[in-house]
Amino acid sequence: MKTYFIYMILFFFTSQHLHAQDDGAVALNLAIRNSLKFNKYALNPTFSFVREQNKYISFSNKREWVQFDDAPQTYLFNYSGRFRENMGVGLGVFQQNYGVLTTFGGILNYAYNVVLDRGSNLTFGTNLGFYKSGIDDGSVVTNFSDPSLQNIPSNSILTLNPGINYGTEFFDFGLSINNLVTYNFTTSKVIEDNPQQSIQGHIMYTGYVNSRGFFDESKFTGFFRSEFNKDKNIVSGIIMITVPKGIWAQAGYSSLFGVSGGIGLNITNQVALEYNYEQAIGSLSSFGNSHEVTLAYKFKNNEKYNYSGDDDEQALINPTKKYKPAIKRRSPNKPIVDKQEDKKIAETQAKKEAQVKRLAEAAQAKAEREELAKIKSDAEALAKIREAEKQAIIDAKNKAFEEAEAKRLANEALVKLEAENKAKRDAEALAKKRKEEVQAIRDAENKAKEEAQAKLDEDKKAQIEAEAKRLEEVKMRESAEKKADTVQLEGVLVPIARDKKAMEIENLTKLTTDSNIKQQDLLIKLNDAVINKQKDLNDLKEENDLSEQGIFKGPKPFKSVSAENAAIESLVIDLDNIITSQNEKISKLENLYEDRLNTVPNQEEEINAFYLNEIQKLKAELTQGVKTKENLITNLQTIKIATDFERKRRIKRAAYDNEDVRY
Repeated sequence: MKTYFIYMILFFFTSQHLHAQDDGAVALNLAIRNSLKFNKYALNPTFSFVREQNKYISFSNKREWVQFDDAPQTYLFNYSGRFRENMGVGLGVFQQNYGVLTTFGGILNYAYNVVLDRGSNLTFGTNLGFYKSGIDDGSVVTNFSDPSLQNIPSNSILTLNPGINYGTEFFDFGLSINNLVTYNFTTSKVIEDNPQQSIQGHIMYTGYVNSRGFFDESKFTGFFRSEFNKDKNIVSGIIMITVPKGIWAQAGYSSLFGVSGGIGLNITNQVALEYNYEQAIGSLSSFGNSHEVTLAYKFKNNEKYNYSGDDDEQALINPTKKYKPAIKRRSPNKPIVDKQEDKKIAETQAKKEAQVKRLAEAAQAKAEREELAKIKSDAEALAKIREAEKQAIIDAKNKAFEEAEAKRLANEALVKLEAENKAKRDAEALAKKRKEEVQAIRDAENKAKEEAQAKLDEDKKAQIEAEAKRLEEVKMRESAEKKADTVQLEGVLVPIARDKKAMEIENLTKLTTDSNIKQQDLLIKLNDAVINKQKDLNDLKEENDLSEQGIFKGPKPFKSVSAENAAIESLVIDLDNIITSQNEKISKLENLYEDRLNTVPNQEEEINAFYLNEIQKLKAELTQGVKTKENLITNLQTIKIATDFERKRRIKRAAYDNEDVRY
């Protein structure tokens, strides 16, 4: 029953280490986790180099949960430390026993450092582990065969754990990946689902205590680590203080394994002993406590590396070189009492010399520390001076660059201002030139309008004078009509018609003449409308041209364009109707004339000759009226196209927010 209880406990523990298959494959997870003095590369692969000065051989044994029989145990024999200025190496052999399960293998560690700057280092490291896990048949105690144990094979596994660390004068920041690659040689497969595969990040601080007395120049180290994996996150931390007397103490906490505390001392200058105690808490509190013991041997190192953390430490036992005191040859005749007194004197002298030597060594060690501190202070002061000189050079270069840049910008601003002024002058000259051209065009148009208006006035005056002359002739001939055998038709003396055909021709001729006068009036109105349209077009074009030059012209009074177009359309319709009516009337006149020729077949006869002349005159005036109407309509269409174009120019100009955007 006791054996099964132990198996249950071991199963709970190994469930954190075993792969999810029933093949007995154990993930690498050394239980050495509570010390910042030895076996540090188990925390991060770069720690065989980071802040190390010496090389160590150490043997560690950790027993977990000691209140149970066959509790988990870990044995680690390790050789590691600083080998060169930029390299650290570690080699370890370990064995882990979890009840009937056992793991035996080795770890090869390598770390390489790159100096980035004074007090700034970047270190790369890796742990390459190879081990064999399976059942320890000698640990199996049972009265009957257990098939579950017999089916667990032995596995040979290779694992790779890389890491990186960035260190400054006092701080270290790093990352590592546990079990990045785990290869099982037994199954020839990479273990994909590894519960111990995780990412670890850490921050470490290393400083010194400046005080008096026992803790003077003591080294303080604080280490914080967080581990992230698929199933859980583990937060842990360790603090350690090392006294120059060769004693150190440390305390730690892990969110999974509980709290820990430890103490260590240098027995001699090369031999050290460390003990750590761990107490489980939380869900594992019922499993009790764990103990870890490490015995280490430090190789004497004559090198003084940079980026190291080992200081001169004393030991519990400081070996001293024994000097054999010179003893005078006693005289054979001296008593035995003198021999005993000489022996006491010699011992007292030896003790005094040993005390003096210890004091001298202590003074020398202190002097060396002070010398190192002075060298370090001088180096820091020199570095500060060089940094200040370097900064002064940089500041001078920056100042020169800023002055040159300011001068360049000033020159560019001056050139730009000159170019802007020149562009402004050119623009003003161009605007002035365009304004003069527009003014010249406007003057020419005004002159043409005045000449056209003058000509129109002259034509109207001539028409009025002709009408007055006609009326005068009418008055002068009124009296003569009573005597002569003639009649008046619209200012023209017409022979008196005695027959019916001649009278019809007379009446129709009079109507046709009236229509011709009305046609002339409509043509005059249509011509006036064309002139107004041309004037509106000229004004709109002038407004657009001036606006493009930035010259504002006040708006014209509102005028209904639709009403004006409707009036013009009405004039065109009336003209078409009169022209059609005139054609019909002239055709009737020609028919009546042909009928009268049948009655009076003599073209030289007075009435026939008169009406033939009137018919030809009416036809000529009708043809001229049709041609005039067509010319006016053609002009209207041309004006309409030009007006539409100018309106589009005005609409396009109005689409801009302002003149700056437009140009």
